[in-house]
Amino acid sequence: MAAEVPGKSQESAKKDGLAARLAREVTGDVLFDAFSRGRYATDASFYQIMPTGVVVPRTMDEALKALAIARDEGLKVTPRGGGTSQCGQTVNDGLVVDLSKHLNRILSLDVEGRTCVVEPGIVLDDLNRQLKKHGLWFPVDVSTASRATIGGMAGNNSCGGRSLRYGTMRDNTLSMEAALADGTLSRFGEVSRDLPDFDANDSARALFRDMLDLGAREAGEIAARFPKVQRRVGGYNLDALAPRNARNNMAHLLVGSEGTLAFTTKVELKLWPVIRNKALGICHFGSFYEAMDAAQHLVKLKPIAVELVDRTMLALGRDIAMFRPIISTAIKGDPDAVLVVEFAEEDQADNLVRLKQLGELMGDLGFGWNNDKRKWGGVVEITEPALQSGIADFRAAGLNVMMSMKQEGKPVSFVEDCAVPLPHLADYTARLSEVFAKHGTSGTMYAHASEGCLHVRPVLNLKLEKDVKAMRAIAEEAFELVREYKGSHSGEHGDGLVRSEFHATMFGERLVADFREVKQRFDPEGVLNPGKIVDAPRMDDRSLFRFKPDYRVAELETKLDWSAYPGAGGGFQGAVEMCNNNGACRKLEGGVMCPSYRATRNEKDVTRGRANTLRLAISGQLGAGALSSDEMMETLKLCVSCKACRHECPTGVDMAKMKIEVLAARAASHGLTLRDRLVGYLPRYAGLASRFAPLANLRNRSPLLRKLFERFAGISARRALPAFRGDVFAPPAEAVGPETGREVVLFADTFNRIYERENLDAALRVLAAGGYRVHLPKPASGSRPLCCGRTFLSAGLVDEARSELDRLVAAFAPFAARGVPIVGLEPSCLLTLRDELASLRKDDDAKAVGAHALTFEGFLVREAGAGRLQLPLGTVADKALVHGHCHQKSFGAFKPVEQVLRLIPGLKVETIESSCCGMAGAFGYGADTYDASMEMAELSLLPAVRRADQNTLVVADGTSCRHQIRDGAQREALHVARVLAMSLDRAETQSITTPLAKETSHG
Repeated sequence: MAAEVPGKSQESAKKDGLAARLAREVTGDVLFDAFSRGRYATDASFYQIMPTGVVVPRTMDEALKALAIARDEGLKVTPRGGGTSQCGQTVNDGLVVDLSKHLNRILSLDVEGRTCVVEPGIVLDDLNRQLKKHGLWFPVDVSTASRATIGGMAGNNSCGGRSLRYGTMRDNTLSMEAALADGTLSRFGEVSRDLPDFDANDSARALFRDMLDLGAREAGEIAARFPKVQRRVGGYNLDALAPRNARNNMAHLLVGSEGTLAFTTKVELKLWPVIRNKALGICHFGSFYEAMDAAQHLVKLKPIAVELVDRTMLALGRDIAMFRPIISTAIKGDPDAVLVVEFAEEDQADNLVRLKQLGELMGDLGFGWNNDKRKWGGVVEITEPALQSGIADFRAAGLNVMMSMKQEGKPVSFVEDCAVPLPHLADYTARLSEVFAKHGTSGTMYAHASEGCLHVRPVLNLKLEKDVKAMRAIAEEAFELVREYKGSHSGEHGDGLVRSEFHATMFGERLVADFREVKQRFDPEGVLNPGKIVDAPRMDDRSLFRFKPDYRVAELETKLDWSAYPGAGGGFQGAVEMCNNNGACRKLEGGVMCPSYRATRNEKDVTRGRANTLRLAISGQLGAGALSSDEMMETLKLCVSCKACRHECPTGVDMAKMKIEVLAARAASHGLTLRDRLVGYLPRYAGLASRFAPLANLRNRSPLLRKLFERFAGISARRALPAFRGDVFAPPAEAVGPETGREVVLFADTFNRIYERENLDAALRVLAAGGYRVHLPKPASGSRPLCCGRTFLSAGLVDEARSELDRLVAAFAPFAARGVPIVGLEPSCLLTLRDELASLRKDDDAKAVGAHALTFEGFLVREAGAGRLQLPLGTVADKALVHGHCHQKSFGAFKPVEQVLRLIPGLKVETIESSCCGMAGAFGYGADTYDASMEMAELSLLPAVRRADQNTLVVADGTSCRHQIRDGAQREALHVARVLAMSLDRAETQSITTPLAKETSHG
């Protein structure tokens, strides 16, 4: 052992020297610590390889400098975009260069010529948002469009759901600029075979000449062995070099090369007019086999897509509230499968004609609604745009629903995108199902029936050797079927570590030798992403897996209930391992997740990065004490506990809940900071502070005290704290309102009680005016008001939070037992009763309280829907601009805010499309998080508020949200309760003045 220490030290010194050299040359991030490297060790595959380091360059020149330094140091280089590759393309043990943060611009746009040039790090959705105003889009519409970068899509030769009409990435790439491994920059585009017009340096010219000669030499073999299906993305595109005509596009050799041949710097794309009209035909089948057999006939009507949804996916969808109404409208009876046929011609009349032809064709194929099961079926026509969008969302979410299985076995991607000619699709899928059954598993099939490319993921537990062996056997047998049907074993997601080793059996030894020749000619030193396409390891080499043979998670103490998941910590391990790196948390618009990533674009600050860090920490891969370490706290520092991931993550990763566990571990091992105490214990000292409000508020008026608070308590001097007040809310009685009215409990939370009692006063007024008997329960013992424990949870003080919730449940349970609704104004506090309470108590009283907890608006909308709400409301304004609290959105509780405001006469309600406001409880007050807080607010919320005229009401239910709006936009935001109370006042005023006006007119 003694002899190994110097070697390790020397290796460490070399790594430190490399990091220092990169830091001198690159102004972007240079990340060589274990936590950062761990976040880049995985992609959306089941592999994990720890890189030596990571560089996040600010400019392309910096990226090329990193490439040069790595080459000089003998280090491999792997370019990376969204990191969502399903075959392990973006993991390696060298230097990872992340192009997604900074290198994401449109460099030029030719609207008339329908082309653009982009940097490789631009995300597809972001590109299309910018193109839309010009009536254009880039149509390789992969399901990961919210995070897939154009460089990554080019590297994988991505296809998308509408490739039947628009083709693959290769078909839409006009040219690329790229650096070879030796640093030589070249333009790869269309050239004549004899290169007379090729203006480039001698080395590039010689390279192109060699490649074209190889294409000519191997033309016969290429024609004989390359699968004749559009979705063939395996190996190198040698067919792009064959002499089929006088010109060849050299960029098409780089497309699909997975970063192994050159380092892309620019991509020139072909653009298309946006789709303006659509019509969907939902073809129903009583037999899955018959559905697959019909696909070859349906494509003759020239749809732009034919997408499969099978029985399993339909069943899953019916169990999900957001999809249930869509399925009930679009699906008739109980089909074994449906094919969603999409027409999108410029003239909607053409689409409707084809829709009619689709129904006729189904009849010609022998399908009818009154037939027996094998030939049962028909077409449901969908022309309403909203329903079309809902169906598209459901189809895209199908895999995500399946991936949310809370068990050790998970659907695994390794044969999921094989493509076969359409005439063989029915037989292929039937035989593939037999292969799965033979090895003790099953898989769900869905996606691109129009191209004979179905997404299939058998359920396996790759922690078990027997399941790894089953995966290997399934792969070999499935690929044999594909070869038999002259299909492609890689139809969309590329080769990577999963499929590269099978090229010899798919293409033959001669073409594999050609692949090696191409790689050697481009990259003789093996610098660029080695181990992909050529010279690959075995796909079942467990040393490369995320769950390696020695993967273990030691038992750990947890505070919350994780019993829905398997593994250590009462299931905490299983919850953490739910993250499969699909990257949905990296989306930049739509929904809420992940607000900190939207502000920083750092892998550290995205839900995926945090989950990976937690998994590595609890499994001992980051050293002892990693779970409560400073590095872990830095990883979670910008997590605002918005709970958006709980709702929007396809696999349900609940980072807000996981953060509570980490904070609890940190508090147990390191104690509490002064800031933790000030925030956590607020409900305990708030009463005393209110009695001495002028003294308690002195800090806000004193620059010196602000600086001292920042130094010793970590509270930003740039932020005013909420002001304590002497007239805190105190219940006027144990119950108010008509004695015979319907009962309701009003939960007076700490924040509204001590800072904004006007909201509680308004809520009481509204509820009483509506005829309700409002109960204001007191604690069973002691005078301290009830509290949900939210502030204690934010400091990791779970036992203190449990104590507060015990007091609350004791007071509220008798009402819940007799069905009385429990209504709250502050979303984070009220929804604690529906979330964390269930993780702390499993008794019937706690369950009853959680089941009867409703937001103020949710209660009013429910009552209005039942015809029980009678509120005399008057006009208050022409328009209300509404910001939703993150927790409202996470629990599907925001829509009632809009609905209840629309009860006010003449009020136009407009919702701000915003993520988290950035204040997030105490987060926005932190000296170390203030800047991030404001960055989040400036993404959409504050600009929208500033654009609003002064007569527009600004509405926000969250205490934190209102404070952020006031601080950042100098506008007062109102709780819905206050707006409704204003409306009541206006109605009363109008009822008084109207008769008087009539008398005056008579006089």
